[in-house]
Amino acid sequence: MTATVSFASASDTREQKPRLQELAPGAYGYISDFDPNCGFVVGEDQVVLIDTRPTPRMARDFLAAIRSVTDKPIRTIVLTHYHAVRVMGASAFDEVQEIVASNGTLDWIRTRGQADFESEVGRFPRLFAGVEEIPGLTCPTTVFEREMTLPLGGGRELRLMALGRGHSSGDTVAWLPDSGVLFAGDVVENHCGVYAGDAYIGDWAGTLDAVRALQPRVLVPGRGAVLQGEAACAEAIGLTKDFLSTLLDSVRAGIAAGDTLKGCFARAEAAMTPRFGGWPVFQHVLPFDVSRAYDELRGIEHPVVWTAERDRELWQVLRGT
Repeated sequence: MTATVSFASASDTREQKPRLQELAPGAYGYISDFDPNCGFVVGEDQVVLIDTRPTPRMARDFLAAIRSVTDKPIRTIVLTHYHAVRVMGASAFDEVQEIVASNGTLDWIRTRGQADFESEVGRFPRLFAGVEEIPGLTCPTTVFEREMTLPLGGGRELRLMALGRGHSSGDTVAWLPDSGVLFAGDVVENHCGVYAGDAYIGDWAGTLDAVRALQPRVLVPGRGAVLQGEAACAEAIGLTKDFLSTLLDSVRAGIAAGDTLKGCFARAEAAMTPRFGGWPVFQHVLPFDVSRAYDELRGIEHPVVWTAERDRELWQVLRGT
């Protein structure tokens, strides 16, 4: 019988202090041990943010880090996708004139944004310090279908690309072609549990192939350390792909054997723990990942919306005694 494990990341109280890391001239990551990463690019006349932080209070620390290297106005925020831990700090940046996201992300906000927010606050209490300051959902002012280019001045550009469904329906990567720097959002993780609870898992491998084809030389993953060098970037892409294929294969085998959701979870946990069990947030993500894989393999194309109540019910079924 599965031992009781504290709900999601409710028992995670160790504060992580993000570090500012220069990736290339004018490009920076704001990197945690394994909390969500974000970053920014300094153009000739403005700063472009790649995601924010979970709350305005936490975003103010990000703002202080930005101000340690530039005093240029922060006019644009790019949303790599829509999970509350990445976007709810946007209101801390009062100079912002434009928030950019894909059409898939806009649709996500309209159909599940509030439920996602409430769900994530319950899953990650440490990451929502100052949650009472959040004025509401973060909504884009500019949307694009597949690709959009943001001129940075001096012949530089930041290319925003929706390469396909994966971690969500609206994933966007931000690519600096002149320096080979890629902000991957949660499409790629680096030795951290891969959250697939809202994913299109079968499509994700193709999206990762499109990411690999860019041949990034520096990659900011959704979680984990920055990857340096083409080989390290390709390895992280491959490991993310391996995590997802192991998940799908084990759940597929369980369904074929007539297992219930709980049986599929036990099978996936046994298959994945030897290789991935030591990764941060693995214990958190696995129940949600298995639930989504179980649905997708049985023909449910679009992820079912998570609510705080549904989160707790699933956790009790899969992780309870």
